[in-house]
Order: sequence, then structure tokens, then C-alpha cells
Amino acid sequence: MSDFEDTAREVLSFLRHRLGFDLWMVTRADGDDWTVLHCEDHGYQIQPGKILSWSDSFCSHMVKGLGPRIAPNVGLVPCYAAAPISRQLTINAYIGVPLLLSDGSLFGTLCAIDPTTQPEKIREDQALIEMVAKVLSKILQMELRADEEASRAERFEAQALNDALTGLYNRAGWDQLAACQDVRNRRYGNSSAVVIIDMDDLKLINDGQGHAAGDSALKSAADALNHASRSGDIVARLGGDEFGIIGVNCDRVGGEALRERVYQSLQLSGVSASVGLAMANASNNISSAMTLADHEMYEQKRTKKIGEVGSHIL
Repeated sequence: MSDFEDTAREVLSFLRHRLGFDLWMVTRADGDDWTVLHCEDHGYQIQPGKILSWSDSFCSHMVKGLGPRIAPNVGLVPCYAAAPISRQLTINAYIGVPLLLSDGSLFGTLCAIDPTTQPEKIREDQALIEMVAKVLSKILQMELRADEEASRAERFEAQALNDALTGLYNRAGWDQLAACQDVRNRRYGNSSAVVIIDMDDLKLINDGQGHAAGDSALKSAADALNHASRSGDIVARLGGDEFGIIGVNCDRVGGEALRERVYQSLQLSGVSASVGLAMANASNNISSAMTLADHEMYEQKRTKKIGEVGSHIL
């Protein structure tokens, strides 16, 4: 258990006992994913790891300054009353303050909701709640800096687990680093894009031109994937003609952009391949995302084969 996790749990318990409210949460905002990292729930049936829509939330309005940080009666705040989450959950009172990263950007929120309106005097505790959020943010920032060092150490250790032909991580290296990333996704509400790539013609190249030509094609594919990925991403040869990329701290929009860069880079390198994409997050690990990306990739490969058969018939 991390210092941030320990402190978050203590903060939620303290605020619940001081102010009531049926649900207190520490959340992460990542794209439109609003992930519950920790919660003190007494009626809403919300569990850590649940992912809601950020754009539907009160917090998305609060951080823009469109709504107050404390709303004893949300019906009196137009943007809260109209927020889609109000149609999903019974919310009549709200508290929310931002949690910030060291560069001042938004990490998530410390927030609370209740099904009943609250007395106006709860506004008197706004300074206390904001101070608690600042302390929690500082602990998070220190932990994230330490985690960056830990991540670099993990990459250094995994360098021994590389594929001799391409220089990429091998399957063991991928599995080791994926497990570390799963822990980060659960702890901090991060998202990872998982891209699976399978070359289309390697067997034909090996059979028709020889294994030296096949090895050259594999190297070209590896170079193309390195070029398409970002410096912090994990790129591996998973076996045979299959490769994988873990887009670290990457939301769905970023994942789609990564997949497009993969397509373009492979095409420029003269490598024909099928590509699948799926997302991993706090509630869906990288192994599960690989299964979904594999399915998408094989569907693409099947469609290509059907197209080839049709063109031959014509």
C-alpha cells in the first residue's frame, strides 16, 4: 500500500465523520474516464476501480470554475442540476476540490455527494477541505516522482529480456513491464493503450525469399514500431511475427492516434500487417486488453483475406 493510498483512506474517513455525506471519493480524471481510486461509500454502491464519465460529472464543471466547490443544494446551481450524472445518481448536495500534479495540471478530485440537501454551514469547512486536498496533492506529487525513478529502474532491469533479432523486449520483458503498469493503472487510475500487430506475409516471405529476407522484414517492422511509439511506451516482439505496444498513460484518443501512427509507419516501411487496439485501465488489465486487441487484429486479418479472395474471383 502506498503513502498516497494510506493518506487518501484516512482523509476520506476523517471527512466522512466530520461532514457526513453518503459518498466520499478520491478520483482520477484521464480524458473522459473519471476513475474512482478510493471511496468511503454509505449508500451509492460505488466501488474503487469504477469508471464514470468525467464530462457528466459535477467535478468537470467545478474545476472550470463554473460551479462552487461546496453546494449544499445542487438544485440551486444550474450546471450541476443539468449535469448528466444527476440523472444517474440521486445527488442533492456536493463537495469537490481539485487534486493537482506538480506542474499545476489536474490529476483528479477529492469530492463528496449526498442524496439530501445539507445545511449552509457546511460552507464553513471549505478552507479545511481545500487544505486537506493540498496535502493529499503534495503526497501524490512526491510519490509520482519516486514512481518515475522506479519505472526507469524497471526498464533498466528489463533490458536483459530482449529479442536478439529486433532488439525489442521479448515476451518475458513485456509480461514483466505489463505487470508493473497494471499496478500503476490501479493505483493512480492511469489508462494504457494496448496495440497488437501481426505481420501478414512473413510465411510467404520465408517460403519464397528465404529466412534472411524474413528476418529483414521483422527488423523493418520493429524499426517502424519504434518510430511510431513514444519514448515512454513499451514495444515488444511477442513471438514469431506478432508484436505489441503498450502506450503508457494513454487515453482512448491517444490510443487511436498511436494506432494510426503504427499504420503509417508500417506502410512507409513496406510492411503489411494487421493491427488491433484495446484499452487497459484500473478495472481492465493489460492481459484482458491484449485479448480484445487480438480479436480486433484477427478480424482485420480475416477481412483482408476475404477481400483477397473476392479480388481473385473477379
